[in-house]
Amino acid sequence: MVRKFTPKVLTANHLINGDVIYWNADDRWVGNHGEALLIDDEATANALLAQAQSQPEIAVGPYLANAARGSAGGAVPTHFREEFRTRGPSNYQHGKQAEA
Repeated sequence: MVRKFTPKVLTANHLINGDVIYWNADDRWVGNHGEALLIDDEATANALLAQAQSQPEIAVGPYLANAARGSAGGAVPTHFREEFRTRGPSNYQHGKQAEA
């Protein structure tokens, strides 16, 4: 049986500051998961992942993470690991945690 493709977002860590970043519909990296492009087909997902892997001066360790469309229309994580990554570093209050 063929496995159905589940929606994904493209994510990585920013090379310089280490923040979690996401690829958006404007073909650029953003820091907010809700602004990430929700990818609905495997061919597009693989093409964007290859593009991200060719940007080692920006993105470290790019990968595709499962996501869903939230009630506000933006992408929301479907796994606790990705939900955790949206909050930023957990060792002390800085970055996204300090801003909240």
